Amino acid sequence: MRTEDGTISFEISGQGVPLVLVHGVGANLQSWDGVCDELKDDFTLIRSDLRGHGNSAQIEPPYSVDRFAEDIIKVMDAAGVERAHLAGFSLGGLIAQKLATAFPDRFDRIAILAAVAGRTEEERAKVVARLKMIEDGGMPAITGAATDRWFTEDFARRHPEVIKRRVAELEAVHLPSYMEAYRVFGTTELIDTLHRIDRPTLVLTGEFDQGSNPRMARDMHQRIAGSELVILPGLKHSILVEASDIVASHLRDFFTRNMDN
Repeated sequence: MRTEDGTISFEISGQGVPLVLVHGVGANLQSWDGVCDELKDDFTLIRSDLRGHGNSAQIEPPYSVDRFAEDIIKVMDAAGVERAHLAGFSLGGLIAQKLATAFPDRFDRIAILAAVAGRTEEERAKVVARLKMIEDGGMPAITGAATDRWFTEDFARRHPEVIKRRVAELEAVHLPSYMEAYRVFGTTELIDTLHRIDRPTLVLTGEFDQGSNPRMARDMHQRIAGSELVILPGLKHSILVEASDIVASHLRDFFTRNMDN
């Protein structure tokens, strides 16, 4: 399915309470496949390609978290969904934070997976260095860095076909679009607005995730009143792939548990 203006590709599957899923940089709506397989009997799953990714239209830079957030609202409107739960992964987690503060009446509960809201000066310097590496080396630099940063060594050794598929996904994204989206991830500052999130919120990341490390996850957890924190032991950034069943279990419990809100 596509939005009325034809710019954004999205899919709806499953049954139950609506749950909007937002993917990360260089990925597409299929990145949620494993989690969706686990949740399809419990939720109506709405997932879209961010513009510049997958089958959605390109957009002129500069990208911004605000524009991506507006696109998710456009998808919800096209799907006829007024209110939903929301789960965002990586860049999608950053977008979820923006949606929670800019459109609070559209979402009941928020899950922020492997995402960031603020960085130390040292972490910002690392992002700048990584962007320079990608600019200088292009796609080979992107794919090599993604493999090392995303997957545990054991998983990469046992599942070379998954690594190959991830590399193909990255190469399928137009390099300037990838760079713009990555720049959003590395420069957007939402840390001082997290206290405005008043929806029940789950913050979840991998123990050894280099992009969304436990320090940042704990910081988000402390700033969002009443939020829950889960750090998955032994995992890096590829929690949707390596631990889709575990992630889905946490999401199911969080989104179905009785709460006052």
